[in-house]
Amino acid sequence: MYLTCLDLEGVLVPEIWIAFAEASGIPELKKTTRDEPDYNKLMNWRLDILRQHGLGLKEIQETIAKIDPLPGAKEFLDQLREMGQVVIISDTFTQFAKPLMKKLGWPTLMCNELVVGDNGEIVDFTMRLQDSKLNTVKALQQAGFETIAAGDSFNDLGMIRQSKAGFLFCSTEQIKAANPDVPAYETYDELLAAIREVVGA
Repeated sequence: MYLTCLDLEGVLVPEIWIAFAEASGIPELKKTTRDEPDYNKLMNWRLDILRQHGLGLKEIQETIAKIDPLPGAKEFLDQLREMGQVVIISDTFTQFAKPLMKKLGWPTLMCNELVVGDNGEIVDFTMRLQDSKLNTVKALQQAGFETIAAGDSFNDLGMIRQSKAGFLFCSTEQIKAANPDVPAYETYDELLAAIREVVGA
């Protein structure tokens, strides 16, 4: 049985941290996993900036409430789920993702948790497991699934390469150039057609 594993931000919804950087007027927060491969380093750097500006979970959630899925994302997801099971594997956090999942029709999401103080300050974060995207795909394969994976960033390459078929979607020129053997697509129609060819649907 095939199981399609998708990244969330940059694939189905806009990048949360870029949206918050624009809303808060803090351009440094625009850095994402497209720019920094080390997720722990990136998140600790983000939390330091939030502390410096006295910002917490409430302010980020206010921005997220205004974010809509990328144009065509829900329709793409609905069509994909008609072909087989889909799971979103993301390095985002449950405290960020819930309103976005509602707008996408409540797909299955595997992500991480923020540690939030009583005052709303984000004091730390808990990753579900190390190299969570790669290791989640490995666990799904051990459970008997053939996986297909798609994502846009450095931290998606592990699950993309581990899967029977893997694709880059709306990625950067740098990432595409460094991984010329990975098919890269720019539209949902192209990605859907590539996945359909794999599953034979």
